[in-house]
Amino acid sequence: MLDLMGGAGPTVDPLPGRLVRHRLTAGAWVDVLPGWVHGSDDVFRTLLTEVDWRAERRQMYDGVVDVPRLLRWYGRDEQLPHPALTEAREALSAHYRAELGEPFVTAGMCLYRDGRDSVAWHGDTLGRSSREDTMVAIVSFGSPRNLMLRPRAGGAETLRFPQGHGDLIVMGGSCQRTWEHAIPKTAKPVGPRVSVQFRPINVA
Repeated sequence: MLDLMGGAGPTVDPLPGRLVRHRLTAGAWVDVLPGWVHGSDDVFRTLLTEVDWRAERRQMYDGVVDVPRLLRWYGRDEQLPHPALTEAREALSAHYRAELGEPFVTAGMCLYRDGRDSVAWHGDTLGRSSREDTMVAIVSFGSPRNLMLRPRAGGAETLRFPQGHGDLIVMGGSCQRTWEHAIPKTAKPVGPRVSVQFRPINVA
């Protein structure tokens, strides 16, 4: 259920003292804060109606297939589609600057139209994240979906982090190199979901 909230517009909660850190193996960790963005309905409507979503096709084995979600990438010099997203990126940069050593600058966005849209198991290991510890912060808007994590080395239980409307999850440490994450398909009736992934420069 989407949360309709009044007031002057969407806002983000302070981060210090509210994030819950889950320490994983091999120096990986995940920070979680449900309901971080208040007034998320306004942001969600903007993302659905004003973003120029793009369908892509990719090589898969011996053929070319449709990517099962719509995509949009915002570079460091592009204006984000809603001021609450700029506020969120600035708040994340301020909170994690001492630990990360740099700001979040890009915003990758995925639109999962229904339960048939998904993302397969992967780590964000293009660019510096293939060899360096870094962070990827994800804010979700719309219908809840499960973010799954599992260690690349195997031998451990797959973890499930439900991602709802306005929720924040930050994957840090060695997470992109030593763990994989996915949004699996679901047969349950679900509406659209948009994930906004904030990253430092040269991390993808």
